[in-house]
Amino acid sequence: MNDTLIHNYLLSHIPERKPFFMELEAYAKENEVPIMEVDSMHFMLQIMQIQQPKRILEIGTAIGYSALRMADALPDVHIVTMERDPVRYERAWHNVRAFGAENRVEVLLMDALEDSSIVLEKENFDAIFIDAAKAQYAKFFNVYIDKLAPNGVIYSDNVLFKGLALHDSPRAQQKQRVSRKMREFNDWLLQNPDFITTTVPLGDGLAISRRKEGAK
Repeated sequence: MNDTLIHNYLLSHIPERKPFFMELEAYAKENEVPIMEVDSMHFMLQIMQIQQPKRILEIGTAIGYSALRMADALPDVHIVTMERDPVRYERAWHNVRAFGAENRVEVLLMDALEDSSIVLEKENFDAIFIDAAKAQYAKFFNVYIDKLAPNGVIYSDNVLFKGLALHDSPRAQQKQRVSRKMREFNDWLLQNPDFITTTVPLGDGLAISRRKEGAK
């Protein structure tokens, strides 16, 4: 089978996004801002609509695209999202206000690792979404794992890293450190005794890790 044909076929069957979100997608493309790909976003939202989390922590806001897609799909959710880049933080707040979600989406200007105490003082979260510095995924996971509610789910985007996480190759030489870190994270995640993880080959790879019942 032709993977490209299959991918395009599946994309054609994803419902069209609201004009607001399509504008954000266009802005991200024009300004080279990394946001979650359409197919993996659609899949994650489907899973979240089944899970029905009331509180979500997002690590890596960018321009607020993912946070607002989650807020739109889950009317009763409250989202706390972190962004360390001041320019993207301001753009995210602009988009949150433009969408009318400022009462449900809280954008924090902070480094997720250096300033973690700000979030660790908050209530627990039913879901955590990691979409930030790829080489730091394991650190993000371990720092915020205690804020995950029992039976909560952690969603990690970009775990295939454009295929570079699969193995060492000449193509990956310039990004070997990040690809190695991502591969180590994937292996560690699958072997973590407290979580059941499934990796879905949509977008740039989405790992869905559900905390086992009774796990600490």
